[in-house]
Amino acid sequence: MTIFDDIRLLRVTYLRGPNLWTYRSALEVWLDLGELEKHPSDKLPGFVARLTAALPALEEHHCGVGERGGFLQRLVEGTWMGHVLEHVVIELLNLAGMPTGFGQTRSTSKPGVYRMVFRARDEAVARCALEHGHRVLMGVINGLAVDVSAAVQAVREAIDRAYLGPSTAHIVASATDRRIPHLRLNEGNLVQLGHGKRQHRIWTAETDRTSAIAEGIARDKDLTKRLITAVGVPVPEGRIADSAAAAWEAAEAIGVPVAVKPSDGNHGRGVTLDLTTREQVEAAWVLAEQEGSEVIVERYIPGDEHRLLVVAGQLVAAARGEAAWVNADGRQTVAQLVEAQLNNDPRRGETEDHPLGRIDVREDGAIVADLRRQGLHAEAVPEAGRRVLIQRNGNVAIDCTDEVHPDFARIASLAARTIGLDIAGVDLVAQDIAKPLAQQQAAVVEVNAGPGLLSHLKPAVGSPRPVGKAIVDHLFPPGDDGRIPLVGIAGGGSTSRIARLVAWLLQLSGRQVGLACREGLYLGTRRVDERDATDGALAERLLLNRDVDAAVFENDAATILDQGLVYDRCRIGVVTDLDNAAALERHDIRDADGLPRVLRTQMDVVLSDGCGVLNADDARIAELAQYCDGAVILYATKGAALAAHREAGGRAVLAREGAIVLCEGTAEEPLTLRGSTHLHLHELLPAVAAAWAFGLAPALLAAGIDTFDVHTCAETH
Repeated sequence: MTIFDDIRLLRVTYLRGPNLWTYRSALEVWLDLGELEKHPSDKLPGFVARLTAALPALEEHHCGVGERGGFLQRLVEGTWMGHVLEHVVIELLNLAGMPTGFGQTRSTSKPGVYRMVFRARDEAVARCALEHGHRVLMGVINGLAVDVSAAVQAVREAIDRAYLGPSTAHIVASATDRRIPHLRLNEGNLVQLGHGKRQHRIWTAETDRTSAIAEGIARDKDLTKRLITAVGVPVPEGRIADSAAAAWEAAEAIGVPVAVKPSDGNHGRGVTLDLTTREQVEAAWVLAEQEGSEVIVERYIPGDEHRLLVVAGQLVAAARGEAAWVNADGRQTVAQLVEAQLNNDPRRGETEDHPLGRIDVREDGAIVADLRRQGLHAEAVPEAGRRVLIQRNGNVAIDCTDEVHPDFARIASLAARTIGLDIAGVDLVAQDIAKPLAQQQAAVVEVNAGPGLLSHLKPAVGSPRPVGKAIVDHLFPPGDDGRIPLVGIAGGGSTSRIARLVAWLLQLSGRQVGLACREGLYLGTRRVDERDATDGALAERLLLNRDVDAAVFENDAATILDQGLVYDRCRIGVVTDLDNAAALERHDIRDADGLPRVLRTQMDVVLSDGCGVLNADDARIAELAQYCDGAVILYATKGAALAAHREAGGRAVLAREGAIVLCEGTAEEPLTLRGSTHLHLHELLPAVAAAWAFGLAPALLAAGIDTFDVHTCAETH
């Protein structure tokens, strides 16, 4: 059997935003097949069988055929290895739990060299999938043993390292459903929703509206109880105990049974319930003291634990807990019974993907204490038929949102508002949450900032609740998409002066305008960075800035090909020219005819209530109007180029005898300029059209042009 050299990966580029291929981030790979160019899939004996044996789910790939089994059909008919690599990488991502459907492979002008691209939500994960997919494919090609499970595990670990936690991811997905953009601000779960002045930030279930004072109060359980008691929220009587002996004194004063817990603990750690003897109370104090700065002894309230999620004063979800028990068979130890009857439940695990946690009967102090009270320990063998209590709390994962009586919704909301939390997890104990408060003994035991959402997103029993939507709606009222107006200006040549003029004109509307262009990064007329700000990492700073309420971005073809756009959508998109194709040879673009497909990206991202601005002097650019979801303004130095567009009632900007004329259908309005301008028509016309699309009145446009000084924007910090 012939052994083939590895497919060479010539260049790997992460495209962070909308690009030549797709609206979303992607990984583009230039690869050289070498000798494999002469050996498509149907020319390699046994290859298809080996590949489908290694990755049987490839049968589900539709490919260009458009139906299940489409890719297998292509394999049998014969397809090149670049295309096969695309599908292998996508399948590894699918198997690792990151469903991926988009991929393309295209030949270049050089024989054997291809451009392969696939959807990449994260660069590190995409590169990992590419590395292992490449290794698997070469193994299959050369008839070697391949370890697909190891490849999948490597990709899965990369996903675990790189991706948002499930609670944060759910909130971000809810924002995406409302077309609110997001930016990840660190390697953890700090995420910005929206842009510039209209942004909000989340950190899991905390927001930039979550008060630091309220968080501090919530951490202090004794202070929390005193405050919510004062407004009429029922709480269990309790006292701070600074020693084990003091804990028993408090228990005697309150009356047993009692609960003992750390004053500033969380997730139920160090909490022991239903204590009746001095030995139990003092042992529980030692356990609680290890988990917090102070220990509280409080009256034990019989009933089930409940977690009520309150967002902006409204109850949005509720979950109930239940005690965990095992049934003894007279043969197995307590630890073995727990593994067989509780920990084998697929809903239990160590990660946030599991609604229930694994139970450790040897290390969890509260469990050890409860077993001791029953005369047992982890290695004891209870008699057959005995029912053994393993865990009293920590299993809050049964959805009960629809059962909550209005009394409990009211006190949960009151507790959250009293502490001052915009998002709160209110823990309460009740015998039946569906019945009125007056008919039972019930109490709020904790109010938590930054509550976990998993019990509402993936309950062990019951329906998931759209808590992410509630949080997003809290931050962004209906109709608010968190976007500031963005203007993208794309061309094959230099568009810096156009971008600067547009930014100048937009400031006349009273907005704080940011500008990212080849000459630097600007806030108003102040240049804050002199580096080329067509680089996405620099340009993104405008989207992060809370002072910016409009921004202008210069994007040449190289920027789109090398990085993708820094924004997902824009209010106004401008395409000016098809110059400078010679500088794009490394992208396999040889002349201006290759540029419209690249610059189309700028039209693809115009919002439906936005506007595309196109140079009608070049028919290839004017044809990009078909890809714009919003309105279109054409501009030209020759009126004939605008005739059909104007006859259809469209807006246009034209040059006539040295003057600039704004047209809407047959109506015309000339701009009255006071003096001569140093700007050329190919700079003036697109800038005027973009500012007009933004909503500037003709008089303001004229004033802006008259007062624009190209040197004004060169001021540095």
